[in-house]
Parts: sequence; C-alpha cells; structure tokens
Amino acid sequence: MTRARAGARPSGALPTVLSVLGVLFALLGLGAASAPAALAADNGRWSVFPAPAAGAKDRSPTAQERSFFTLEADPGTTLRDKVSVSNLSGEPMTFRLYGADAYNTPRDGGFAVRGADEKNTDVGSWVRLARSSITVPARTRADVPFTVTVPADASPGDHPGAIVALDTRVGTASGDVRVGIRRAVGARVHLRVAGPGLAALTVENVGVGHGGPLIPGTRDSHATIRYTLVNRGNVSITPRLAVTARGLFGHTLLDRPARTLPLELLPGQRVELTEPWPGAPQFDRVTVRLRVTAVRGDVDETGGASFLAVPWAAVGLALALLGGLVLLLRIRARRRAAETEPPAQEDPYRAGDTDLAARAGGGPDDPGATGATVGGRTA
Repeated sequence: MTRARAGARPSGALPTVLSVLGVLFALLGLGAASAPAALAADNGRWSVFPAPAAGAKDRSPTAQERSFFTLEADPGTTLRDKVSVSNLSGEPMTFRLYGADAYNTPRDGGFAVRGADEKNTDVGSWVRLARSSITVPARTRADVPFTVTVPADASPGDHPGAIVALDTRVGTASGDVRVGIRRAVGARVHLRVAGPGLAALTVENVGVGHGGPLIPGTRDSHATIRYTLVNRGNVSITPRLAVTARGLFGHTLLDRPARTLPLELLPGQRVELTEPWPGAPQFDRVTVRLRVTAVRGDVDETGGASFLAVPWAAVGLALALLGGLVLLLRIRARRRAAETEPPAQEDPYRAGDTDLAARAGGGPDDPGATGATVGGRTA
C-alpha cells in the first residue's frame, strides 16, 4: 500500500522544493498464508525483503524465500534476523534504514507505516538495525542484520510493523509548483507476542445516504451505506461483510452474501468504509443490516440503520406548487368578495349636512335665527 505526505505552495519567481515522503508496499496478500512466496516489496528500482537463509542455493540480488517477516516471541526475549535491500537499478543508491509501526489509514483501511521522523511506540521502536544507512552498488543485494527486543511487559497478540529502506535522494516534479519526493520501500513485519489472543470487532456508526432522480421513475436511485469497523482485540482481522435490506412490509430489497473485504484490520485500529447500493428503492421505509465475520477467528458482529427512501426533491417541488396554488386561490377569492360587496349608503344625519341645517332655520350662529316660529309669528 502507499502512504504519502505532500505539501506545496505557490512559488512565485523561484519555486520552492518541498519534501514528500512516500512509503510504498507491494500488495503481498493480507496474511502470511495467502501471500505468494515469490514476491517482495519493490518499486522497480529497489526491493526490501527477508534475507535468504545462509545455506540458500540462490544468492542472486533477487533471491527470496520469504515475502515478509513472520515472527513469534515471548515477552522479554530478543529475535535476530536479516533484511535484504536489493538495488535493481544501474547506479549506486544510498538508503536510510529504520523500523516502523504499522497502522490502518482511517478512510479505506490501507496498510501504512510511520515515517522516518515519526515516533514509534510499538514494534518499530523494538527494532535495532546493524546499520542505519547503507550504499548498495548497482544490481547488488545487501543483507543487514537486525534484532527485535520484545519488552517484558509487551502485551500478547499481534504487533505489525515494517523495516523500511528510504532513498536519500530527493526527486522533483515539474510544474509551477515544484514538489520534492522521497520514496521508500518496506518489508512487513508480523510479530506475535505469546499469550492469549482475542479476536474482537464492533460495527459502529452505520448510516445511509440516499439519492434519486427529480422525477421518480425517470432513472434509478442510489444509496451509500457508511459504517465503521473497530478492532477491539489484540490480533489482526480480515473481515467478511454481508449486507441485507428489507422494506416496510418485510420484503427483501438487497441480499449480498458475505465477501472478504480487501483489508487487514490491525489491533486497536478503526476504519470508515462505504458500501454502494445502486438501484436502491425510491419510496419505501428501509432497514439495512450489516453482518461482519472474520476469515480466521471467532467474530460475528452486526449493525444496522433505517431510513426513509423518499424522492425529497420531487416532494419539495410538489409542495411548492401546492402552496402556490393555494395562495393563488385565496387571492382570487378575495377579489371576488370585493366585487360582490354592495356600495356603502350615506348617513343623512352626518355632521355638516347643510340642507338639514337650512330646513331647521339655520344654526345657532345664524343671525336671522332669533327665535322660534310659532303660529306664523316669530317669538
């Protein structure tokens, strides 16, 4: 697997070369039993693998009897072995050698190791190489002895790591932003410390993201099942995943038999994975169930989640149209009510009615109104 760190920034007139460390591992299988015996970790220019035994017939630069180191030890003991670094190129190469802890990348579970300047707390710190750097002539193999000293208080179980050969030269990439690249190749170390082994795994954070067409039936919908696997034991686990999904009335929507996932989950590690589901239902109440077992080991865990498969975009559009229609009908109803309402009648006794005042002989301020008319005379 590949692990790399990269950094780059705009260079202006003079590009700045930044260092990038990439640790390259050949895919040798997920366990010692499944790895082909004739492969080594290499990138075409150099390779790193366990050194052949002293009496091996083939002593060529590419000779190899083991794909990686498979070691077993009791706490407080020291193991001795040799690592071979083969220069496959046509010029001498200088390497920095170091031991490193291994871990799973969180997003996909890939096998990765600590960089040369990162702190190791497990098997990477237990490795002591006879040489920390070495220059290997062209098309030549160099065997370097090393020891692994297991602490007396080391926990039982698997302790994965690697022995890495880092090319000391820094390559550059062309472009406006120039990047320095340092490459490394490592041989895996599978160390098991004696003691009780526990295979334990949990399935957590199961969720489903659902998407579909704007208009139902015009194309297929899809879903993405997200989940987290956590190795809570002390041995590495190669998980197998089975997925089922059922609808509101119990009918089966998805039934995927168990398959081996392309990862080895190391002790204490957690990874976030996804499972695509093309052709997911467009309208249903769906319950998804995940069942995870192990290729080797007594592991059988489940996790699940439910979601409502609804074409939300279409529902939102329909609600918007319905709301607009209701608003339009209310406006039209108000207009009709205004058109059919009878006109308002005037009040004959409103203040300021001059006709009424004139008929009553004028008001109190009228100079001609000096009395009341009685019997045709003015009093």
